[in-house]
Amino acid sequence: MDSGGSGATASRNQRYTYLVGRLRTRQITMEEATELFSIQQAALTRAEAARLAALAQASAASASSSSAPLPPPPPRVGPSAGGSDDFLILGLLTMGAGAGLLAAMTQKIQQGTVAPTGTANKKPLPK
Repeated sequence: MDSGGSGATASRNQRYTYLVGRLRTRQITMEEATELFSIQQAALTRAEAARLAALAQASAASASSSSAPLPPPPPRVGPSAGGSDDFLILGLLTMGAGAGLLAAMTQKIQQGTVAPTGTANKKPLPK
């Protein structure tokens, strides 16, 4: 797919919506799951690239407006300075957790409502 035009973006969004629908109904194939993962990974990569570009643009604008450069902001992700890889991994973990919760909720809904636990569904003891 061409990632340049708005037609390609609309097509990618439609395909993503279709694949998420297949995932929700638990009718997704391994090939479709792999494609969905690739689309999500590309979206995360694009978002991270846009964030870095905005950060670079903001730092370039502040550097041109002031004579002394400002110190870089402290790292946001713990003591390691991994940066983009950490955010990518965190995003992937979050998506995986969301997909797992969605699958569990779908399964629970398909099984019907669960009877409440307590004394209402227990037989009375004989006297």
